[in-house]
Amino acid sequence: MNTHIEDDDAPPDLVDVTTMSANPDSVKEEESTPRVPITLVTGYLGAGKTTLLNHILTEKHGKKIAVIMNEFGDSSDIEKPLTVNEGGQEVTEWMEVGNGCICCSVKDTGVMALESLMERKGTFDYILLETTGLADPGNIAPVFWMDEGLGSSIYLDGIVTLVDAKNILRLLDEPAPEEKADAHNEGEHDHGSGPILSMAHMQVSHADVIILNKTDLVTPEELEVVRDRISAINSVAKVHVTDHSRTPQIEGVVLDLHAYDHLDDLDFSRKGHSHMDPAISTIAVTIPPIAADQVPRVDSWLQSVLWESALPQPAMGSTESHPLQFEIHRLKGILRLQDGSSRIIQAVRDVFEIRDAETTKDDGKPSQALCKIVLIGRGLGPTIDPWKKSLESFIRR
Repeated sequence: MNTHIEDDDAPPDLVDVTTMSANPDSVKEEESTPRVPITLVTGYLGAGKTTLLNHILTEKHGKKIAVIMNEFGDSSDIEKPLTVNEGGQEVTEWMEVGNGCICCSVKDTGVMALESLMERKGTFDYILLETTGLADPGNIAPVFWMDEGLGSSIYLDGIVTLVDAKNILRLLDEPAPEEKADAHNEGEHDHGSGPILSMAHMQVSHADVIILNKTDLVTPEELEVVRDRISAINSVAKVHVTDHSRTPQIEGVVLDLHAYDHLDDLDFSRKGHSHMDPAISTIAVTIPPIAADQVPRVDSWLQSVLWESALPQPAMGSTESHPLQFEIHRLKGILRLQDGSSRIIQAVRDVFEIRDAETTKDDGKPSQALCKIVLIGRGLGPTIDPWKKSLESFIRR
């Protein structure tokens, strides 16, 4: 009997494919092909990432998915069925895994695998990139904006973090040295004497979707404690509870997240500020609609917050910084303009963009008429007041 399907660390069965080259006659067609969505799948060692990929690749979802797995997976006994060039720097084989999907294995963060994959653009319509258990997603996600070639071919649909319900509290509270994370603004602010910042914190804080896995190993009371702690770190991520990485559905959980387009669904009246985690927390700022010519002011405010870790306070025509010492891991927002249009803000660390919203949804609720900006990070303070006052005064001066 084949038992490795239920093994958290077992890779999908791979079947060798000898001809995977793109059709040279399809160059013109590829030029007009829309950008391909990519989901970053992260989570600590043993959380169940590979089992989740197995589940997705065997589901009938109607998509041709390209899966990039890190060869240094969650266990040293994972078979490595794919070969790489000497030095382990280049992908040399893509393998067919059924359902029209293909898979590869790499030894780096996956950028080279993405470049290799895009040579076959048109043979797949979705990408899943699995990171190593100790990978900081904030170091990987910005690549999709900063690399000009990749940025024109793919877009980040969202970040999915798997959480081991049995072990997550220990990983957050008492991480081993190799499980600790350095502040991304190290040297600018001294957080050395502050609460422990673990890699588990980083993975949860960056997530758009959190899959709370292995819940069969904890009691209902323990699960509730875990959920509260996860919400304290990231109160805007969608949380799905499961065991053995068996999600009830694929779309909206791992695929087709549209993570930046549904901020209207969040109840900001309840989540002005999350319950505090000692290391990372969430704040949500809402302000009335703005004029189109005020969007550049929002851009300038974001530059100060994300690039300089400074909260601007305009006074007498100059900009001063609020004394908060903070760092932002994720930022999402929707700007409602007075002309009825909308803009979407998305940011990972210090890389951000403001773009037109694909759709404008208005169901008559008062919250739909507001600008909304969500920040997840460290040192954000106990209330939203400084942030709200800073944003309002800065863009309306």
